[in-house]
Amino acid sequence: MITETILTCPHCGNRTEEAMPETFCVVRHACVACGAEVTPKQGDCCIFCSHADMPCPPVQKGRSCCSDD
Repeated sequence: MITETILTCPHCGNRTEEAMPETFCVVRHACVACGAEVTPKQGDCCIFCSHADMPCPPVQKGRSCCSDD
């Protein structure tokens, strides 16, 4: 299970190393470089599945993100 990833801001391209929580989705993140709000692309469950090098931990486990299973 990978819980650290590189998140890339879709607005300015800034890349930061971020920890991915295993128990909840992150759907909003403020870019430290440009201040823009980073949100998931339509159809994705979280910012990591949309803008990071690795999908979120639940998706890595083969589950739907944010599911209760």
